[in-house]
Amino acid sequence: MSGACVVAVARSWTGTPYVHQASVLGAGCDCLGLLRGVWREALGAEPEAVPAYTQDWDEPQGQEVLWAAARRHLRPKDKSAAAPGDVLLFRMRDGAVAKHLGLQARVGTDPSFVHAYSGHGVIESALTAPWERRLAARFAFPTEND
Repeated sequence: MSGACVVAVARSWTGTPYVHQASVLGAGCDCLGLLRGVWREALGAEPEAVPAYTQDWDEPQGQEVLWAAARRHLRPKDKSAAAPGDVLLFRMRDGAVAKHLGLQARVGTDPSFVHAYSGHGVIESALTAPWERRLAARFAFPTEND
């Protein structure tokens, strides 16, 4: 699936309420649930069952659970190589584990990303300097050759 198609699918989730651990278009999702829903439409079945997780993503233990899963199933990219459809992984504060995901929508002078955000549901946000500072990693969806 092309980056433009990934963006179109992600945007189709706009307005879906935020529900921790959910992944149902229009009914509820969290940031991982959004990625899971886009994966299902882009690639088919999810690559592994998602175990129960807390909203802190093992932050007290310092375990990079979400990052490890991204490395298992997505293609790492240089953080500066932005393309529509990229999966973005964020640290919400310095020294914390990476625990928030989004999908790059626009690139260039007015970049944006689609994400499910507590209190807001699925929205498209400007990829502003504060978000850029939180960017821990960038990934691409796997291709047929991966």
